[in-house]
Amino acid sequence: MDSTPSPSSPSSSAFHLVSRALGRYIPRGEEEAATGSAEARDERAPTGQRTADTAANSRQEQILGALNLDTDLIITRGKLDAPVFAGLDAAPGKPFVDLLPPGDVPTVTRRLRQVVETGEAHVARIQRLRRTDGSELVVSISILPAAPPEEGLTVSVIAMARRLHLYAAETAIGTSLDIGETAQSLAQSLLAWGDVAAVDLDFAVWTGEGVTGTPRGRIRLRRAALVPDRAWPAGYVTPGNDLPGEAGRLLAQAVMRDDDPQTVVIPDREALERVFGNPRVIRALVPSDRSAGVACIPLVLDGTPPAVLGVAEVWRRADHPFRDSELFDLQELVARTAHHVDLARQHQREHTQVLALQRRLLPRTGGDTVEIASVYQPATPDSAGVGGDWVNSFPLPDGRTALVVGDVVGHGLGAAATMGQLSMEARALLSAGLAADQVLEHLDETVSLLDDAESGLTAGYSALGSTCCIALYDPVSHQVTMSSAGHLPPILVSPAGRAEPLGIRPHPGLGAEFALREPFDVHTFHAPPGSLLALYTDGLVEDPALSIDDGIGRLTQAVAAVHPWDTLDQAARHVASTVAPAPQRDDVTLLLARMIGYRKGDTATWRLPARDDTPHRARVHVDALLRRWQTRDHTRWAVLLLVSELVTNAVRFATGPVTVRLIRTGHGLLCEVGDTGNGRPRLRRSDVLDDGGRGLGIVHRLTTRWGVRWTDEGKVVWAEVARPRG
Repeated sequence: MDSTPSPSSPSSSAFHLVSRALGRYIPRGEEEAATGSAEARDERAPTGQRTADTAANSRQEQILGALNLDTDLIITRGKLDAPVFAGLDAAPGKPFVDLLPPGDVPTVTRRLRQVVETGEAHVARIQRLRRTDGSELVVSISILPAAPPEEGLTVSVIAMARRLHLYAAETAIGTSLDIGETAQSLAQSLLAWGDVAAVDLDFAVWTGEGVTGTPRGRIRLRRAALVPDRAWPAGYVTPGNDLPGEAGRLLAQAVMRDDDPQTVVIPDREALERVFGNPRVIRALVPSDRSAGVACIPLVLDGTPPAVLGVAEVWRRADHPFRDSELFDLQELVARTAHHVDLARQHQREHTQVLALQRRLLPRTGGDTVEIASVYQPATPDSAGVGGDWVNSFPLPDGRTALVVGDVVGHGLGAAATMGQLSMEARALLSAGLAADQVLEHLDETVSLLDDAESGLTAGYSALGSTCCIALYDPVSHQVTMSSAGHLPPILVSPAGRAEPLGIRPHPGLGAEFALREPFDVHTFHAPPGSLLALYTDGLVEDPALSIDDGIGRLTQAVAAVHPWDTLDQAARHVASTVAPAPQRDDVTLLLARMIGYRKGDTATWRLPARDDTPHRARVHVDALLRRWQTRDHTRWAVLLLVSELVTNAVRFATGPVTVRLIRTGHGLLCEVGDTGNGRPRLRRSDVLDDGGRGLGIVHRLTTRWGVRWTDEGKVVWAEVARPRG
């Protein structure tokens, strides 16, 4: 017959489950008596008994207890029978907070209320409980919701031996790579030995820089953690603020004696005032009038010489001085956990490097023909959470604008390095005149090369499956040419406000297996002035509660709501905050581009047959236009000579019609000559008797820059002539 109690049975409540377990953990016989009496006498033991007390403490086992609370946090029943709990007044009808030190009441009360409201347990909090004689007991408490139909809470209590406390503290401190969280965990553990605990770190630790050698005269310290959570007096240094310079100098002198970092104890108020001297330093460092004694323990990395990362401070009342055994435990805890602080420092440095690279790739300008704004939000503050998302926007030398968004697989430095390489390669190839699909072909080969075990540059990391989307905007024709490698479809909003995702055929992504590789499609669409184009990465629209199509639909609605008069930077931030999932699981990246283009009167295009008189006809058209634009004679003659040379080359080496286009930009005149030839013009050094090669030399001397881009019909040679200032 099954004797397991039903879920509704009172004997299956959290209180009874904990109570039934107590018998297995309570020591028996003489060891129990020794343990209990040692713990009960621990706070009042004279100096001569310290060695015996330490031995008894080393034999102490975990001791379990349980308290049941109602929704008003009043004790309804309790089981604290072990001798170690002697002196704790936990009678039914008394408020649970009466067991807490006054400074811990707000924080613990908030945790208790949170479990009552949410039903989510709060496990393994290191806490001090007050005995009736004024001494304190270090315990680990877990707050559990009562099992239905009961209401209230069950608080399980584990009285912790010092060895167990050191182990638990080190385990808790090593769970985060964030500097602030690591320091907070250390301060929370140190609170078991005092009334107030603080951790102050060298400023170089915050920035991720290496801390080498020993401090000479002064440490620039910034407060990283402070417990308990309470209102502090004016002038007292709280987390995030720097300690006064004089305080850094005094702490450096205190912990560095004979060039060796040492723990320093200042026992009373009189000694505090004598050491600190300056009233401003006392206000900054001393938490209250009752906190008269302090132990300063340096966080030291072993080495030659040792490196001091900062100082941990534990404050006590004047009537509760530090014993030698307690100082030994404090030093051991800080020594065990200093390397966790250094690991957080290293990850902070990596995070800073990755984020700096990522910020460096964010667009700064889209040129005169496109207004852009971008948003990048890392998923997590540590380096492991920084991914390979990037967006970029830059004007091309031929007057077009490139919009690029990519998502490299993975996180951390491997993803960041690949991201930077792909981004720079895409920019270089686009600036060289390659089409969007041709650039993606090169990026595809690069990702495959990086994944090669023999020639790859990112050992232990694979970027296979990364995605990228490239859009090229022509401000004269207002056409956008786009290609995508496995990326989510961009969203286009017309000047009338109609928004829709662009239909781009799916692609496997970059670095796919050879059998899966497909040609990259080229999608061309019209984007008149006032159009808004949104490019993004999957972190913006992927929400576990929604399908990917629903996420894209929400983004489409948010982008469609952007008013033409809205500031684009503000609109981008609003769209990202509205659409991004909560909690954020991946990096969020968004690029908004509002098309402006050139005014109709600033451009002109002529399509001419490839005949011997075509250079002359082109000069006539261009000369008439430049006179209407009131171009200076020097610039006009330079442009006419430039057009003559480019059209002559097109007629000589190509077949089919020749297209001449002239654009008046903000800083000069851009001339384009297109033909159906596929030969690439090359500038070379020519001899005196050579008949060919002189035309490009003239073009090179007349222009600020020139180049070639390839089209489906042939090529376009473009050249820019700067207009004189004034």
